[in-house]
Amino acid sequence: MLRHLGLFCLLYGMCGWAQAEIPTLEELLAAAQQQQLSERPAWWALLHYRPTVLGWTHKSQADDPRFFLAKNGKTDPHGELTATLIALRNGDGQGTHPQCRFPARFYWLQQQGHPFSRIPAVPCPQLASWLEQLNTARVTLVFASSYLNSPSSMFGHTFLRLDPPSFNQDSLILASTVSYAADAAAHDSEIMFAYRGIFGGYPGITTVEPYFDKLRLYSKLENRDLWEYALNLRPDEVTQLLRHVWEIKDKRFDYFFFDENCAYRLLALIDVARPGTRLIPQVSILRAIPSDTVRIVVANHLVDSVYFRPSQATELRHHLSQLKASERHWVFSMNESQQLPSEKATAGLAPERYAAVLETAYELVRYRVQKEQLSREATADLSYGLLQARSKIPGSSPLSAAPRPKVRDDQGHPTGRITAMAGRQGQRPYLGLSLRPAYHDFSDPAPGYRLGSQLQFLNAELRYYWESNQFELEQLNLVDIISLSARDRFFRPISWQAGFGADRQLTSEGTRPLAAYLKGGAGVSYGIAHGLAYALATGTGRIGTQLQDSYQLSPGIALGWNLQRYWGSFRVEAQSQFFPGQNEDPYYRGSASLNLYWPPGWGLTFNIGREKSGDFYAIILQGGVRLYF
Repeated sequence: MLRHLGLFCLLYGMCGWAQAEIPTLEELLAAAQQQQLSERPAWWALLHYRPTVLGWTHKSQADDPRFFLAKNGKTDPHGELTATLIALRNGDGQGTHPQCRFPARFYWLQQQGHPFSRIPAVPCPQLASWLEQLNTARVTLVFASSYLNSPSSMFGHTFLRLDPPSFNQDSLILASTVSYAADAAAHDSEIMFAYRGIFGGYPGITTVEPYFDKLRLYSKLENRDLWEYALNLRPDEVTQLLRHVWEIKDKRFDYFFFDENCAYRLLALIDVARPGTRLIPQVSILRAIPSDTVRIVVANHLVDSVYFRPSQATELRHHLSQLKASERHWVFSMNESQQLPSEKATAGLAPERYAAVLETAYELVRYRVQKEQLSREATADLSYGLLQARSKIPGSSPLSAAPRPKVRDDQGHPTGRITAMAGRQGQRPYLGLSLRPAYHDFSDPAPGYRLGSQLQFLNAELRYYWESNQFELEQLNLVDIISLSARDRFFRPISWQAGFGADRQLTSEGTRPLAAYLKGGAGVSYGIAHGLAYALATGTGRIGTQLQDSYQLSPGIALGWNLQRYWGSFRVEAQSQFFPGQNEDPYYRGSASLNLYWPPGWGLTFNIGREKSGDFYAIILQGGVRLYF
């Protein structure tokens, strides 16, 4: 009888001697001070504290007052811990108890032992129901490859997938995801999004969504390959990660495109789940590139396995590559005519080859429905006919699945690059130094990056002309984007370029003044001799006090061929610019470059070029050593 009474008192706290076991506030505060809990990295991770510029104090990256229990909690880790202990023990008078609003903090404090473990827990039915609904047994980090058509996804995107106990690759509908993104206004343009994203003009929000929706967006609508990294978090760490998601999922964290972005916030979640990992301090300053953050996760031995999920376009391209030219013709003609060929017309095809043709034709129909936003009614008859014809051919699919790339996106070259060079601009020899914080261009090796893509931010080159003892800024490319996508009868993308910054260009007066520029262009690309040949119609606007009219507006043409392989790259290009209605002669430039790469991050670069404007021309020779970081 006495034993049962003691158990009742322990569970429900209704006996006087059991109530005495509840620690006093003085005990809690004294123990916290003695153990210096507010100075521990785990507490800083829970509150997202980061050192200030001088490193003497800390400031939280959370920008929502509701995330703090102390008035000065954003800048005072000790004050926030004191307020947290008071609220967890005594409550704070709000509708939801602090233990239910901040369960990750409560759990961490309980793990610190006596006297914190004796703070009585209160029931949190909403939290319990949410955790039960997610039913998470494992967490997977998912990386979606870069997507140049969207400023928010140019570097790729990462999110967490929450896998249920019975999860397998055929039951994706059961999984949920956790992601962080800018809460942009629907009417904002891409340019406005880029501007506000760079300078923290958007609130960042953490959302929980079905994985099926993410899969449809990335794999089918945007045709982005996915890499899935199963994390080796223990069950208690998985639950702690979810507790912290609960704490922040309706709280504001200002979004910054270059550092406090989707990838950065996920590392912060892992730091909370497994105290001591300290992933956030390993992120480069102002450079939380998603592929780099995946490298950090892998390097810290947090990954059990990796799975590659090709996009719809990747699968279609691979299946087309397994067909002969005549078989690809059948696929194309069925989609164009919206009809199946007669049995007599396909009599020469072996059954297994006709099965491959039918399957690929059906995939092409599905791809066009998504890509061209066709109604399903418009292709329903053809889809049904293809499926019906395929069902009459026995046997499994003769087509193999798209293979996993030999190099993952997180295994490509490091995204930062510094180059020491020497060269000659006309008759002027120079030494040069260039720095590119991010991310990839045509002179870099291709593995791990989207073929035909160039994306550079803050690419700067400084030259020292020793004969005249002059330092000159050769270029500062704030943004430089080129997207080349090979066209064929099945895929017809537009290649394009855009960029702005400042650089030097030969004028008809023989000078090379520094001028600000804004450029763009569009055209086509084709796969030729294992490389990409391209032709772009371009337009450039330049402004500078040393230009003859203080400005230039020039339509032009750019032709080139680019080869990128694991060993480096080779590129030739010819471009011209014309200045209608302006007192400036046409500008012409031809160049060739060879770039060699040695893992993990060394390279050599060699460039030769010739530029001409009016009666003036210059030959450019340059060689350099590169270090990737």
